[in-house]
Amino acid sequence: MSIMRTTGSEGRAVRLLAIGLIIGLGAYWAGSRYGERNPAAVNALRAPDSSGPAALDPTEAENVRIYRLASPAVANIVTRTVEYDFFYNPVPVEGAGSGFLIDVDGHILTNYHVVQGAQTIEVTLGDLTRYKAKLIGEDTRNDIALIQIDTQGHKLTPLTLGDSRNLLVGQRALAIGNPFGFSSTLTTGIVSALGRTVQTSENTFIDEAIQTDASINRGNSGGPLLDSHGQVIGINSAIYAPTGTTAGIGFAIPINTARRVAEDLIKYGRVRRATLGAEGRALWPGLAEALKLNVQQGILIERVDPGGAAAQAGIRGGNKSMVAGLQELRIGGDVLIAVDGKAITNQMDLNLMLNRSQPGNTVTLTIVRDGKQMNIPIKLGEG
Repeated sequence: MSIMRTTGSEGRAVRLLAIGLIIGLGAYWAGSRYGERNPAAVNALRAPDSSGPAALDPTEAENVRIYRLASPAVANIVTRTVEYDFFYNPVPVEGAGSGFLIDVDGHILTNYHVVQGAQTIEVTLGDLTRYKAKLIGEDTRNDIALIQIDTQGHKLTPLTLGDSRNLLVGQRALAIGNPFGFSSTLTTGIVSALGRTVQTSENTFIDEAIQTDASINRGNSGGPLLDSHGQVIGINSAIYAPTGTTAGIGFAIPINTARRVAEDLIKYGRVRRATLGAEGRALWPGLAEALKLNVQQGILIERVDPGGAAAQAGIRGGNKSMVAGLQELRIGGDVLIAVDGKAITNQMDLNLMLNRSQPGNTVTLTIVRDGKQMNIPIKLGEG
């Protein structure tokens, strides 16, 4: 039996051939298992081309459009005042809020509490242009202020004011402002409720307030609330927030109220406000019983301004004094119980009536005098 033998060079050639065959077969196997089978499926997993616009649904596209349209006209307002510490040393204090341009002359609407007591006011618009501003006037009752910037020859693009009378619960609402100093921030939501009366302090309130769940935080005050057309429907003003941050309940001043205030301030330098020309206080059951009145609620008229609307209509004020608890009262005057048939139970009711009226309007007061109910027409004055 014979055995075949190979030389050294022949052995190396055989080994290299075997290794090459193994590598080729391995590559074929890996390609068949992991290789590109469906080019479309593989391409779908690849990162999108960042040079093109992102695909947006219609609502997103509308939000983007409104933000780009409105944000350059939204103002970041910084105020500076000087307060004094316990040792009467001056301490500079900064405040911040929002506002928005309403005309090409540089008028900006905001909240009164944003600029209250400010010694200097600085405005930065959404395009990062910066201006000094001056206070034109305010309506403390409605918490509205109007400031103006020197345009310095710059072209301004104000926001379009809408109509807050035609709002519907459920429609979209967008808020732009500077919460906590984060400028040009957009939040979205809906109009959650309408017609609220929200008391913001002892002497201020939002009449016919717009309630929204668009996030409103500190620094949003004074900024615009917009509809889906990018028109201003309100001024963001207050939040219901036990923790000090948004709880999904924000309130805005209707733009129709703010427009009227701005027009008065620009034209007259003050707000033309309807006045009754009388002062009084709300009745309470104990006082009504002590005075032997046959009504339990209303406004006890204590003083009537000589020559004012109430005096001209024959309304009577108190003619003698009494002390009730720690209060000195003027008694003996008329008790106002209704205006145009709507009950008046406290000072807020009366303030709301006057806020919704114009100087020169004629209304009918229902009063009680000497136990008898009377209706008296009155032409409201201006104050």
